[in-house]
Amino acid sequence: MSDFSTSVLSWYDQYGRKNLPWQQHITPYRVWLSEIMLQQTQVKTVIPYFHAFTEQFPDVQALADAPEDRVLKLWSGLGYYARARNLHKAAKQVCRDFSGTFPDNMEEMQSLAGVGRSTAAAILSIAFEQSHAILDGNVKRVLTRYHALEGWTGKASVLKQLWLLAEQHLPASRHRDYTQAMMDLGATLCTRTKPRCNDCPLQAGCIAHSQGNMTDYPTPKKKKLIPKRHTIMLILQTPQQEVFMQKRPPTGIWGGLWCFPQFDTQQDLDDYLQTQQLSTLTSKMLTPFTHIFSHFRLHIQPLIIEVESPLIASVMEDKQSLWYNINTEFEGGLATPVQQLLNDLI
Repeated sequence: MSDFSTSVLSWYDQYGRKNLPWQQHITPYRVWLSEIMLQQTQVKTVIPYFHAFTEQFPDVQALADAPEDRVLKLWSGLGYYARARNLHKAAKQVCRDFSGTFPDNMEEMQSLAGVGRSTAAAILSIAFEQSHAILDGNVKRVLTRYHALEGWTGKASVLKQLWLLAEQHLPASRHRDYTQAMMDLGATLCTRTKPRCNDCPLQAGCIAHSQGNMTDYPTPKKKKLIPKRHTIMLILQTPQQEVFMQKRPPTGIWGGLWCFPQFDTQQDLDDYLQTQQLSTLTSKMLTPFTHIFSHFRLHIQPLIIEVESPLIASVMEDKQSLWYNINTEFEGGLATPVQQLLNDLI
């Protein structure tokens, strides 16, 4: 083994995390589920969701057979909802194309929805003890600092160099432990800010540490002004505390989740209300708030209108809209701002 991997594994033996829920009773299903959940999400946030999913869906067949609304409901609050839709789709792929058994090679693993090269490598190394380099955000940070590799890691040429370096450092054995160790090193020591270099097993060979400019790496992407969008969120409510909900399209913002009707402009809202068979009792603008996505800020202006009865011309027969009693448990996935507004209504 190289000095790099030997040092990483020795550190992991002493300090690495070994009691995370997905590290117990390891199966390809549990590893895959955890890796999808851990994409762009911290361990402490994922743990309760992992417990909920494995309790509700103990194996890939149970997940594949579940209604999408149930999957999205359990995912609500974890964010990046395309992951949940891909998770459900991939479960169906495994059951349909691989007879319910996860594939054990890179090509077929990457054929699953939502599984890219690094995620596939992590699953294969942890679940099947295969030798594969991973390159998640934590590992990119460790390698760019250790080698003082400049350039934004999303750039193709920089990414190619990182893959080569990651493969060069692979050990001859202990593939599962090494994969977990590299993720742990970036998550607990080689952090984005205030890295704990004095505790790092790679300190002696780390070029960024020797230069004293650790936090200059990875080179950040050039910042762009985060755009703002505006929406009016319409809450139609009856005296019986029923509210009107619509299911979002399967792709895009909050894909597949249930939301209140949304309108870009006041004119769009007015046009919509004119087409509905509604008898309005009261209307009130609620306090506006902002919901932050990774690539834009959404300014939400809630408007609550009390109507006499749940009659609305646009209710469709394909179960894409409904009246929901807020005093009962909702059986679908809810966008976080919608959940917040429902909580305020109760």
